[in-house]
Amino acid sequence: MPVYKLCIKIFKKNISTLLIYFFIFLLFSAIMATSASNTQKELEDFSYIKTDIAFINEEESVLVEGLKAELSKVANFIELPDETEALQDALFFGRVKYILRVPEGFTGSFMDRQNVNLEKTIVPASASSAYIDLLVNKYLNTAKIYVQNMEGISQGELVRYLERDLSEEGHVDILAGPENSASSYSSIYFNYMVYPLLSILIYGMSALLISFNNTDIKKRVNCSPLSNTAINIQFSLANLTYAFVVWGLMVAFCLLVDSNNINSSTFYYVLNSFIFTICGTGLAFLIGSLAKGTQAVTALTNVVVLGSCFISGVFVPTELLGSVTLRIGSFTPSYWYVNANNQIARLTQFNFDTLKPVFSDMAVVMLFAAAFFSLAMVIRKERRYS
Repeated sequence: MPVYKLCIKIFKKNISTLLIYFFIFLLFSAIMATSASNTQKELEDFSYIKTDIAFINEEESVLVEGLKAELSKVANFIELPDETEALQDALFFGRVKYILRVPEGFTGSFMDRQNVNLEKTIVPASASSAYIDLLVNKYLNTAKIYVQNMEGISQGELVRYLERDLSEEGHVDILAGPENSASSYSSIYFNYMVYPLLSILIYGMSALLISFNNTDIKKRVNCSPLSNTAINIQFSLANLTYAFVVWGLMVAFCLLVDSNNINSSTFYYVLNSFIFTICGTGLAFLIGSLAKGTQAVTALTNVVVLGSCFISGVFVPTELLGSVTLRIGSFTPSYWYVNANNQIARLTQFNFDTLKPVFSDMAVVMLFAAAFFSLAMVIRKERRYS
């Protein structure tokens, strides 16, 4: 198989450059996937953080101390001077999110069943401030029920009742259903893999095709006793070998890094990327047939690969793209590949009915592959006789 060996020799000659591209692009994909996955997990993992507040008390009473003790469960008390400018500065610079003032005479009026209010100053549109409001209202409304229904209740008794009642918490158990993998490392990695996979395929195969367009090599191949069919078969086999080695290394890297989360979705991610690799090989074959030098390859790669990644959901989630952008992106195979990945990520059951949209997207990618190979063959045939 002389043509096959020649192709492999050309690949080996360019291996240092290809390895640089490979590791840079691989590192880029890994960093982007890890960052996106961690961000998603941070959004899903909720833990309450105490809010910094200023508690200004103009009177000392058992009821007010009870309220302060209850607030200490969800708030940190920041000592501030009772001066308007100092309090405003603390809010403006974020030292506190909430200022609660207990006016003088509050406790006496409250115990006498009068309508009284606490004074508050908050940072606008603050979620933590709303939570403090809920707790204060809960404490005072519960206390109001006791005061209105128990004649002569003392502040000490009232606070003890409130401590007992408010210490009881409801526990909710959420039954876990089948998990999808929408925020997993693998789902994000396989989306970002579009950029390095296409780039490395195009750079490697274009180097081979440009070398074969060299007049001396072309004459040597044409003078060989091999038929055109044998030459094309060996040439195609060498390109496929290169493509699937690149694909295999990228998939192996993901499976190694995310080995603890391999599941049914992983199989379909790999299958989808395999089909996309065939399409990417066709695209690389087409660009290599069109380009006449390495500079042209670089320009075409930047336009085709980077451009498609931005409008097809690789770099920017499809949820954030406009309908016009997505409509334009649908004319690229990357769009259908990413769409299939996103559908796989949302699946919790895998059967023919749920996978039908995924297979449809894969079929569209294969049609793109057929179109790329056909165009490349036509161009090469025209150049052969020109």
